[in-house]
Amino acid sequence: MLDLILSNEADTLALGAAINKAINKMNGQDVEVHLSGNLGAGKTTLVRGILNNAGWQGSVTSPSYTLCEEYEFNNQLYLHIDLYRAGAAEDVEILDLDRRIKKQKIIFIEWPENLVAKRSPHLIIELLHHHQKRQAQILAKIPELESRIKTYYEKI
Repeated sequence: MLDLILSNEADTLALGAAINKAINKMNGQDVEVHLSGNLGAGKTTLVRGILNNAGWQGSVTSPSYTLCEEYEFNNQLYLHIDLYRAGAAEDVEILDLDRRIKKQKIIFIEWPENLVAKRSPHLIIELLHHHQKRQAQILAKIPELESRIKTYYEKI
């Protein structure tokens, strides 16, 4: 497990950039990321860092009221899901997360503990408040993904 202290928003965005670079080494394979942590711990900020590094020019907002925000560009589809307010299995099923597409699909699920059906993420990231900073604990199901994130983050 990778354990990092993020001093500020810039560090969280830099971690997002490192995660994006590591995902890009997956050769077009779909990737699912589960993001846990308290309210305001930086989950959406981390997703913004990933999307901005991927080349997204628009705003990135929390999908807590819309349930899902989709970003489609560069032959990739990013799905940013927030299950904080999800109340039923149908809420997630309607998103058809497992649909087959020709583009690389990258799924971010905030509050994955609210999933009714369990899924198998490639990355599990927990963001915690740590004094005036944040702590990021990252567990990758693919060992080289975790080591790439660490390497890229240390270079930024």
